[in-house]
Amino acid sequence: MTRSDFDIESLARHLRMDRAVVARLAERGKLPGRRVGGQWRFARADIHLWWEERIRSGSGDELASFEAVLGEAGLGEPVDVASEPLRSIAEILPPEGVRVPLAARTRNSVLTSLVQLASDTGLLWDADKMEAAVRAREASDSTALDNGVALLHPPRPIPGILAQPLLVLARTHQGLPFGHPRGCLTDIFFLICSVDERSHLWVLARLARLINDPAVLQGLRNAEDGAEARQGLLDAEAALTAPLA
Repeated sequence: MTRSDFDIESLARHLRMDRAVVARLAERGKLPGRRVGGQWRFARADIHLWWEERIRSGSGDELASFEAVLGEAGLGEPVDVASEPLRSIAEILPPEGVRVPLAARTRNSVLTSLVQLASDTGLLWDADKMEAAVRAREASDSTALDNGVALLHPPRPIPGILAQPLLVLARTHQGLPFGHPRGCLTDIFFLICSVDERSHLWVLARLARLINDPAVLQGLRNAEDGAEARQGLLDAEAALTAPLA
């Protein structure tokens, strides 16, 4: 087993799940694994993609559960970068990381503009490396969703080129083709730049909860500028996480 692989025991710890549940999911083909010498082995990259797909297709309650697990300290194996768990989008979405409207009119120009926006914050040190990685991810599987939002990111976190986890947001004047399998147009774009697997998946889960709310999307589409779009998103997050009265 390579250092990046899981067995049943280590994957159960990683996912915060019972060992028997993990074994049952593997036997039923619900987890991406393979048998080696009669023992289950799971590649870290495959489990990362499995997490992403669960988040993208999850319901509100499931997303809240995923987010809670991903926010727990200690998630992951030693190969992950040690970091404190994120608690809010506000921590990683700087005011200068929002552009509304974005003048780009093509898929390529949107991608380049988002990476440049991230670089302009001073928190991304190698824009070329980030852009190449994000392009590779989009070429293999578009991150465009049915609701007109794209959640761009590299295939894996790239900690060496970031000062800290970073999120940028942009909205174009109108929807444009961005690789959605059924041709849905996209006008709201997030670029997720993470320093470790846990924070990346946590951001995906938190954003998925927010953009599942049509009112949040309408607010982003109606925003006059970046400051209004950012504040609307943070207000929606505050309402989402406010304790019940």
